[in-house]
Amino acid sequence: MKWIFSGLIVLSIFFGITTGHLDAVSNAAISECGNAVTLVLKLMGSICLWSGLMKVAEESGLTDRISRLLRPFTRLIFRGLPETSPALPLISMNITANLLGLGNAATPLGIAAMKALSEEQPPHLRSTASVHTISLVVLNTASIQLLPTTIALLRLEYGASDPLDVLPAILCSSFLSVCVGLLLVSLCSHSERSPLQRQAFSRRKEAAK
Repeated sequence: MKWIFSGLIVLSIFFGITTGHLDAVSNAAISECGNAVTLVLKLMGSICLWSGLMKVAEESGLTDRISRLLRPFTRLIFRGLPETSPALPLISMNITANLLGLGNAATPLGIAAMKALSEEQPPHLRSTASVHTISLVVLNTASIQLLPTTIALLRLEYGASDPLDVLPAILCSSFLSVCVGLLLVSLCSHSERSPLQRQAFSRRKEAAK
């Protein structure tokens, strides 16, 4: 991402010089920095609220109930994980946070789930992404959002009369993206020439030596 943003800055300065609008680039950089800080402060309240509610749900035991409700789904996607795995409750909470459109709250849960999944692997394979880890990345990135909270806040901030009128499009696109992503993970994991399997095989061979 740093290279992308750096490239955008360089291109903006380049085109500003070549078109004679460098002053507009400078003015936009100064004004938009302030607007960015203002937007962050406005979003902070809502993010803190929902993140706090997620913490309350965790302390009250609601997360365990949600984990049990999602257990048939997580068992289907993460076949082979033991029921007592510490990764399963974290995965369930990550899915729940994404369903509520709380990407900022879902990220730390996803990272914790990644660490727990890594510990499920043999020590010599922990540097290689497992099928479960890749499936979690797909679920976290192309997540189904029943309530796109962050998007609704941004649209409301910029004057949308009905911030949630994009909900049907978001539901359809996110559902399709999750299905396609998980299907590709399944196909690649069953392929004999999967790069992940080649890496795992080579690491087992090195460990055997």
